[in-house]
Amino acid sequence: MPLPPGKAEFEQVVRAYANDLFRYLYWLSRERAQAEDLVQEVFARAWAAWADQRDEKAVKAWLFTIARNEHARLHERKRPEIDEDADLDTLLAAPTDPALGMDLRKAFGVLPAGLRGALLLQVLGGLSSAEIASASDSTVEAVNMRLSRARRAMRSLLDGAPDSDRKKKAHP
Repeated sequence: MPLPPGKAEFEQVVRAYANDLFRYLYWLSRERAQAEDLVQEVFARAWAAWADQRDEKAVKAWLFTIARNEHARLHERKRPEIDEDADLDTLLAAPTDPALGMDLRKAFGVLPAGLRGALLLQVLGGLSSAEIASASDSTVEAVNMRLSRARRAMRSLLDGAPDSDRKKKAHP
């Protein structure tokens, strides 16, 4: 997909990534109308900076970076305090709603923001580890570690018990 010069190329990008962006933003916002508005805002901002975009391989990561930033901007005043350094095992061992193991959205909500963001970009956005690293100003190794931890935490949450408890049960 050739990048700038113009409108036809941008329309091609919109067609290619609009659905992925909508799914990602819908998971983040949990409101269809808000996700639709955010997708429009992402493409408006992307169009404004389109002439400066040079790397066709980075377009998807670039759009998801804009999407993440737009969602954060929308919620920057409403954001609850999140302890990014909380011990994951402590968080997972904390008492939770018994139905949590059955509800994927709630399980995502319990994940620390750093783990949740990477996993959502991969699962809903379809971004590779390299694209996620580019979108989050990180390294591929760091992204892979976050993805691994996020998957492990999700398995624990959906099973209803932390990994350490499952291991103890499996290997007494």
